[in-house]
Amino acid sequence: MNTPTLGNACFASANSHTVGDDIRIPERIETGAGAGIEFELAGPRSKLFFDAKKTRAGIVTCGGLCPGLNNVIRSLFLELHYGYGVTEVLGFRGGYGGLDPVRGAEPVRLTPQLVDDIHQKGGTILGTSRGPVDTARAVDNLIARGVNILFTIGGDGTQRGANELYQEARRRGHALSVVGVPKTIDNDVGFVSRTFGFSSAVEDAVRVLARAHTEARSVAGGIGLVKLMGRNAGFITAGATVASQDVNFALIPEVPFALDAFLASLKQRMLGKSHAVIVVAEGAGQDLLAADVGKRDASGNTRLKDIGPFLRERIESFFHAEGIPVVVRYFDPSYEIRSCPANCSDALLCDLYARNAVHAAMSGRTGLVIGFLHERFIHVPIEVLAGHTKRLDPTGGWWRSVLSATGQPERFT
Repeated sequence: MNTPTLGNACFASANSHTVGDDIRIPERIETGAGAGIEFELAGPRSKLFFDAKKTRAGIVTCGGLCPGLNNVIRSLFLELHYGYGVTEVLGFRGGYGGLDPVRGAEPVRLTPQLVDDIHQKGGTILGTSRGPVDTARAVDNLIARGVNILFTIGGDGTQRGANELYQEARRRGHALSVVGVPKTIDNDVGFVSRTFGFSSAVEDAVRVLARAHTEARSVAGGIGLVKLMGRNAGFITAGATVASQDVNFALIPEVPFALDAFLASLKQRMLGKSHAVIVVAEGAGQDLLAADVGKRDASGNTRLKDIGPFLRERIESFFHAEGIPVVVRYFDPSYEIRSCPANCSDALLCDLYARNAVHAAMSGRTGLVIGFLHERFIHVPIEVLAGHTKRLDPTGGWWRSVLSATGQPERFT
């Protein structure tokens, strides 16, 4: 699959190692499965579209917080500044709203001193927000500021917005390279085997599960109930469950469960062991709650009902009716987990995502997101990414590992 470009590259690259434009990475590598889509391999190119000394780049972070945002900002700047010699990099503040001069604050000029230690902190020094921007005004602003490259760090909604910016700039005849870095701790971006922040989120979630286990074991009838992030996908819940090995029940959005069957199984556990640890993804069990039909948040996502307090109340009511004393300790560490600094694994991943994003932009590629498949970084056209979702396969290895670690039934039906 060819990646959109701004035109023919004409400047020689100073990189000693470059990647050929004809190298492709297949979507699937299973024997006999067929290649599916083939993606351009990411990496430095021998020819550049932009003259670094005359290039101005911008960075924007959007959506919810995620471990590693500052790492990506820092590595983008360092590769632009030291790797290519780009002299000016602007940080647009407060998400996409910062691209609108009517709404946003003045962008900050990034320097080596400013980004020196930001990777040691959680959050984003640029600030973030949810919601769209007036595309025409944003492109007007980018043109007026002489921005040639824009890096968009965010999830699906952010990258859809990035595509609109790229398309609008193209209609104007402005050579704007828009390159996305996929951000979500949920690990649910298509054509990305591991998003940055996911490993850090799982690591922090395991610490919470250890405390929930301690609470549950310390009293008769103790139940530790932990709600983790995972709007549509249960990767954090599954990963933390397997890493922890202390969880007895894991509930994820991809595997619907009947409440009565789950409670009956929990009862058997409590009668046998007198304590239990339950972890539930935020998007699990939404069919059990009264939905806010048609209501969406600023990012365009359907508003979820809170499964955690609902499950706690139902567990307590059930055991009270059964005459079995229980003590439920409820943990909701969502914001704590997403605002932590990146661990070493994510720090390495952030750096590679960022540097490959810079290589793509400097070569004149645009309208793409950096993907990660089969341990290779790739160029994924945003329009292709928008048509794909990634979910945990209930018949695959992730879920089989969860079932083995917990001993729970394959389904509560």
